[in-house]
Amino acid sequence: MNTSPKKNFRTFIVDAIAWNLRGGIAFQLFRLLLLVFMGLGIYAYSYQARYGLSVTGMNDIVSWGFYISNFTFLVGVAAAAVMLILPAYVFHDPDFHRVVIIGEGVAVGALIMCLSFIMVDLGGPLQAWHLIPGIGIFNFPSSILAWDVLVLNGYLLLNALVPAYILYCHYMGRKADERKYRPFVFLSIFWAFSIHMVTAFLYQGLPARPFWNNPLLGPRFLASAFAAGPALIALILAAIHTFTSYKIDRSVFNKLRLIIVISAIINLIMLFSEIFKEFYFPTHHSSAAVYLFFGMDGHNSLVPWIWTSVCVNLAATLVLAFNPGKNNPKVLLPACVFLFVAIWMEKGIGLIVPGLIPSPLGEVVDYLPTWVELFVTLGIFSLGITVITWLVRTALIIEERYEK
Repeated sequence: MNTSPKKNFRTFIVDAIAWNLRGGIAFQLFRLLLLVFMGLGIYAYSYQARYGLSVTGMNDIVSWGFYISNFTFLVGVAAAAVMLILPAYVFHDPDFHRVVIIGEGVAVGALIMCLSFIMVDLGGPLQAWHLIPGIGIFNFPSSILAWDVLVLNGYLLLNALVPAYILYCHYMGRKADERKYRPFVFLSIFWAFSIHMVTAFLYQGLPARPFWNNPLLGPRFLASAFAAGPALIALILAAIHTFTSYKIDRSVFNKLRLIIVISAIINLIMLFSEIFKEFYFPTHHSSAAVYLFFGMDGHNSLVPWIWTSVCVNLAATLVLAFNPGKNNPKVLLPACVFLFVAIWMEKGIGLIVPGLIPSPLGEVVDYLPTWVELFVTLGIFSLGITVITWLVRTALIIEERYEK
């Protein structure tokens, strides 16, 4: 007689929590460290909520800083999940099918971080009511910001519900019904492109900011996202392969490398095209690019930042393209790290801050994030990593048991 408790949605949630509360000493210390960082972030945000955004490095000229820089970059990380969803669900690639839920877990964590950065950038949580349809003034469909709110929350919902349904079916010991989730998969593919294009349109739609009035901005957002996102996923898959019993086939890393290389090359071509446009025949609209790459009126805090980003980006792309280690993880994984960091540098502060400097009146200032912004950012990244580890750990345990 079978005396095991009957499985249902309640036991699914209870088991998921229990699995994540267990683990080795190193894993628990890692979780504890993330909690400490989140505590520091909460303290810094409480300080900001008390004294206002004046405690940040932002001012009347640089009204978007470190928070929006990280938001912009992480939208791309979230959108990059489509690079696994497309081959797994549409082309039925068996290699990607085993890891696609991990990519969707990364997308959920990235989107939670995106929304958190928006919340802290508002200055205080009570400001968020303006973004709630029916309560605040949503200005839909005329406002691009309203579109951004919809696409971000919609993509979060899709990336949470589709994997949750599949995992629940596997937890119950049955195959998920494709007819129930496949339409939402196709919708999420369209949605993945839309979240980053709408974010690009936010910047392109500001006529007083010529640095962002670039028709290549949207496509380059996608190219950089499809390079940085898969690079991060490759690193996570390598960690899973090394530290867990869930083994990842080498062909997955080979395919991810090709995706990363193609996207990174396209991103670099577009970047050099923009640089040519700005400096071959400079006009007064080139002032922001001049400030970013060479400094202006003695203000040059971003010059070493952007040149480091471009050089590291180029070097990492060449390593991944020529593959000198013949798929040796000791060569490819550091290259993925450097590429990810380089795109974060260029697509973050290297994109946002120069778009605001000089101001429409020609004012030039330097912007650097304060300890408040750094600690809040550290707390939000820790929150996102915690969400990703909880989701991925649950998925791995269920998938391992289902495969057996």
